[in-house]
Amino acid sequence: MTHFRFEDGPVPLHHQVYLHLKSSLDGGELQPGDRVPPERALATRYGCSVITVRRALDELAREQRIERTRGRGTFVLPSRLDRDFAGTTSFAEEMRLRGLAPETRLVAAYAETAGELAANALELRVGSPIFTITRVRLADGTPLLLEEVSLPAARFPGLLEEDLEGGSLYDILAGRYGARIVRAREALEPVLLRAREARLLDVSPGRPALLVEGVAFVADGTPVEFSRSHVRGDRTRYYVERVVARESSKSRSSDRDRAPARSGGRVGSSKGR
Repeated sequence: MTHFRFEDGPVPLHHQVYLHLKSSLDGGELQPGDRVPPERALATRYGCSVITVRRALDELAREQRIERTRGRGTFVLPSRLDRDFAGTTSFAEEMRLRGLAPETRLVAAYAETAGELAANALELRVGSPIFTITRVRLADGTPLLLEEVSLPAARFPGLLEEDLEGGSLYDILAGRYGARIVRAREALEPVLLRAREARLLDVSPGRPALLVEGVAFVADGTPVEFSRSHVRGDRTRYYVERVVARESSKSRSSDRDRAPARSGGRVGSSKGR
């Protein structure tokens, strides 16, 4: 770490330590997986109290830049990817734009009958034939999300014969079957990973994740894909940008004052006067 000296002023000491440690993380002096020096060693290095260092580390832990484990120590976590939830680029395209190498690992692909959840989402009868495809999506060799999709088998005959690892599923649906996805309805829910999901995502069971459950539609409004994706909470963060257009309370009040009275109402009525 570079030399550090406290500055006089309104910024608390613990926040100055936090900013310096954060700079070390951003600058690559501390790499993901590195062990952060013990609190007493940092206190000696910065010339401050252990409590000051602890408060600085607490800030970094809240931001999920480090992980503090009793008995093991404090370790640097990989940076999380900020992803636009409303974005239209594919996972592979987005990772390439970020300078990361995308990869898809096929876990399973098989035919089965639709249960109630998939049947309702795809507007099928329970027991209808469907294809279920489970894949892990990685960036630079690190698993980021586990996706399981179900599609109506009658609509996509021979789908399981396609290259589901090297190719884009949506490109296959559009190119071979003329089913171009035009919109999707998705819901997000925080969950804790169970053993199978954690193993495929290379994390410990019970770690936080984001469950994204969605239905994809083609142009005529027919649902053709039901998906459930588990996204690692320690590596990915979604954001949504929205337009906020609200009238001021003064404008709404003025509109009400200008509005004509309704017949039979109390406002503007001479009845009872």
